Amino acid sequence: MKILMVVYDNDSYISWFPQGLAYLASATRNAGHEITIYQQDIYHWPDSHLTAYLDEHSFDVVEVSVIGGYYQYRKLLSLSKAINASQNRRHFKYTIGGHGPASDPEFFLHKTGADLVGIGEGEITFVEILDAFAGKRSLESVDGIAYLDENGTFVRTKPRELIQNIDEISWPAYDLFDMTYYSLLRLPNIRANERCMPMLSGRGCIFACNFCYRLDKGFRPRSPESIIAEIKYLKETYNIKYIAFSDELLMSSRERTLELCQSFIDANIQVKWDCNGRLNFADIDVLEKMKEAGCVFINYGIESLDNETLKVMHKGLTRDMIVRGVENTLKVGISPGLNLIYGNIHEPLSAIDDAVDFLLKYDDHAQMRTIRPVTPYPGTELFQYALDHGLVESTEDFYENKHVNSDLLAVNFTDYTDNEVHEALYHANKKLINRYQELQRENNEKICYDLYMNRNVAFRGFRQS
Repeated sequence: MKILMVVYDNDSYISWFPQGLAYLASATRNAGHEITIYQQDIYHWPDSHLTAYLDEHSFDVVEVSVIGGYYQYRKLLSLSKAINASQNRRHFKYTIGGHGPASDPEFFLHKTGADLVGIGEGEITFVEILDAFAGKRSLESVDGIAYLDENGTFVRTKPRELIQNIDEISWPAYDLFDMTYYSLLRLPNIRANERCMPMLSGRGCIFACNFCYRLDKGFRPRSPESIIAEIKYLKETYNIKYIAFSDELLMSSRERTLELCQSFIDANIQVKWDCNGRLNFADIDVLEKMKEAGCVFINYGIESLDNETLKVMHKGLTRDMIVRGVENTLKVGISPGLNLIYGNIHEPLSAIDDAVDFLLKYDDHAQMRTIRPVTPYPGTELFQYALDHGLVESTEDFYENKHVNSDLLAVNFTDYTDNEVHEALYHANKKLINRYQELQRENNEKICYDLYMNRNVAFRGFRQS
């Protein structure tokens, strides 16, 4: 079958490599299907271009996958309108997937006019969907999907079992994508001449934060051998020098982190890399091993410095653990990514001031940091709390009325008014932005002084990438 996979325009100068679709494309191609990638993210074509493209080309299936953000929701609706407007619509099936649609498939089916929603890992599911579309099996026999039958009745099949040995999953179909474009991604402590690519070191997470929506239960790591083989392939094929481990939690334990780092050192892979980490595992010996193995940045989900709020979130952290872990990270010379949000259940307004003070003290400004309100995405424990307490009526209410921007309150779980929270966030983020810009100015002034007073012939111009 001929499959069109649509990479939506994320309104960005450089977009993140679409790993989910790339894995799906690899599995589908391995099953003998023909894959075409429609890269709206690169060319920024209007949605009408997709309609015309579908009018001019013949496909059996069109696939779109999105996460649960407000922008992605509205983009999915506009893409769906464009897809359904094609004069060839009756000749192809339209399928959607990703964390967004999977959280409430019945709502998304009605809203988008899609023929089917994929729920959970897609490598096996999507191939079986194609077999069903080809008449080789029934849709009812495919696990992990939802659709409306010929009578318009909603059908959801049993959940797809997770792939236990994820080393068996084929690598993303890198060759189907514009790797020159995606490798231009700029991340903390990357040099101008270094090419970057995201990778997965595992799937899932062992923790259960109340604001996190996750389809996968538990954590399934890839073997060090599999990870190293893919890194070497990316280095040799695309000259990648920086790996962004984008899975939820590379630092799933002390033991796993040390084992993986030692394997990198033994294999002499010589790449920079970053990852998502856990502060309760941020011991000096672990961090020193990570730095020796090439780690230059660890993104930490701190979320709050208020101990009661951390308990409500199920973070498994305390303020003391957070401070200790961040200080250890800075001590060994790795940049810490300090993520802080505000607005969980009964979180005190003083937590915003605490977050600002913490960022001003510990942030090394490898990236600009601001504080955002927590968002209760459908499918999360926090969304269920909002439903139970009458703070939101439904998935439709959330996406159509509440979640209009990630930097504004979608649902207010605090004991303060929306105006009070937004005013506190305004003053906090103004202070953080001003400090970041002050440091950039100071740094450029030092460079300027070194250039002219010390005759620095290595200077290459005041450029901004």
